[in-house]
Amino acid sequence: MEKEVLVDYRQVEIHQKDQTILSNVDIQLQQGEFVYLIGRVGTGKTSLLKTMYAELDIAGGKATVLGNDMKNIRRKNVPALRRKLGIVFQDFQLLTDRSVKDNLSFVLHATGWKNKKEIKNRIDEVLQLVGMSEKKDKYPNELSGGEQQRIVIARAVLNSPQIILADEPTGNLDEETGRNIISLLYNLSKAGTLVIVTTHNMKLLQEFPGKVFCCNNHTIELQAQGKACYDACDAVSDKEPETTTEDA
Repeated sequence: MEKEVLVDYRQVEIHQKDQTILSNVDIQLQQGEFVYLIGRVGTGKTSLLKTMYAELDIAGGKATVLGNDMKNIRRKNVPALRRKLGIVFQDFQLLTDRSVKDNLSFVLHATGWKNKKEIKNRIDEVLQLVGMSEKKDKYPNELSGGEQQRIVIARAVLNSPQIILADEPTGNLDEETGRNIISLLYNLSKAGTLVIVTTHNMKLLQEFPGKVFCCNNHTIELQAQGKACYDACDAVSDKEPETTTEDA
């Protein structure tokens, strides 16, 4: 049975402050795929993710995400799209004045959940999924970086998203903790979720193989698997950052 294409970009142009960030982007991503976006700082990885949740406009070409025309999507339809996405940020963005449980409850209330028992059960489910059931009454500052990132993933999967966008999810973590986070995301892809990860950690590509796209010189190209792919990734990642309006 052919898998559904969830992200379909055809000759897409991405601009930011009158600068071309990426051009001729041509990618089709299916449910259950594990996808890496690699490339040095400033090459458009984060900008590409931002177009997928309508934080950054499409300047040209055709782009659909979960059937939404991203070039012409109306602002009023963006919240409905984002409810079908899970977004994992490098800097966590947890509410520091609320417990883990209350952080997750806040998201569920904001996305239309009302039944208290269903909210409690869903929170328990996602915390068990990420191995954090015993931490639900802790506050973010009482958790390690790896634990906070697990909570971020729990938050991202609350509404059973079809796509997870993870922007440098291991960037602030030690190697072993980062590996555990990627393993968790990898297992979610095996369960049918499309997972898109930006990373500079080339070791992950070998341990958790997936589809690899390299951002370089305002373009994005699918890399061949194998040693040549990893060598190319290393060459790109080791270069000095370019001066652009793109953060990562």
